[in-house]
Amino acid sequence: MSVLAHVGGGGPAGGEAAGKPPPAPARRRSGRLLPYLLLLPGGAWLTLFFAVPAFQLGATSLYDPNGSLATGYAMTWSFGNYPAALEAYWTQFGRGFLYAGVATVIAMLLGYPLAYAIAQKAGRWKNLMLVCVVAPMFTSFLVRTLAWKTILSENGWLVGVLQDLHLLAPDGRLLFTPVAVVLGLTYNFLPFMVLPLYASLERLDGRLLEAASDLYASPARAFWRVTLPLSLPGLVAGTLLTFIPASGDYINARLLGTPNQYMIGNVIDSAFLVRLDYPQAAALSFLLMAAILVVVSIYIRRTGTEEVL
Repeated sequence: MSVLAHVGGGGPAGGEAAGKPPPAPARRRSGRLLPYLLLLPGGAWLTLFFAVPAFQLGATSLYDPNGSLATGYAMTWSFGNYPAALEAYWTQFGRGFLYAGVATVIAMLLGYPLAYAIAQKAGRWKNLMLVCVVAPMFTSFLVRTLAWKTILSENGWLVGVLQDLHLLAPDGRLLFTPVAVVLGLTYNFLPFMVLPLYASLERLDGRLLEAASDLYASPARAFWRVTLPLSLPGLVAGTLLTFIPASGDYINARLLGTPNQYMIGNVIDSAFLVRLDYPQAAALSFLLMAAILVVVSIYIRRTGTEEVL
């Protein structure tokens, strides 16, 4: 009996010692470190492929503007590169933001009804319609833009139809005009507008619309008071995903326009690859990033939503 009592008395103590959980402070410490460990791979990626190149680009923007690739560039902390670049190419800056803004508005007007139809009305055709929206993105950006060059050409069917409808002069054209550049931007970035809108509208609770109808709200009033506010995060995300890359694009202006329609992206591309004026190109790149950050910050504050941040 005493032996059993000894074994029984010592067993629990030994079991607790062997399987005892770690102290509470240690658990709390490991719990606090876990989020940082999860962020480590992404943070390392951003540091290596974004922060370091951005730092190098910022240093390049302060090089001596009188240097060259043959003689080398000296770090002279030439902050005057920024106002000089802005003064020389402010027209292309304004044109780029104008084209991107118009393309974003058109994409919103086209994308919102499409996203709503897919999310709320498509039924069993929903997946097929989503594939149709995403499918063009599997094709090269360059190939899609060249296809628009064919569509908008003077011998293309679209120009013929518009001329037959007397919406375009007999000697009028669409290619190599601002209209062609805006149409190309709209088409290429339309999926970036549709997909965030679809994600917001797909989560919309239909019972809210039924409640609005029970409270004698017309369909239009229910849209403005229920559907649109609830889809606002997707709308903000879609406009940002469309406007930001469109404002720095240079392919559409090069293939569908003329030098008179060139945007700031075309100037940066030429400065880097043709004129080899690295300080000016880097200064223009930083000015473009700063301008986009200002526009995006103002837009986010004015829309009053922080869910997309």
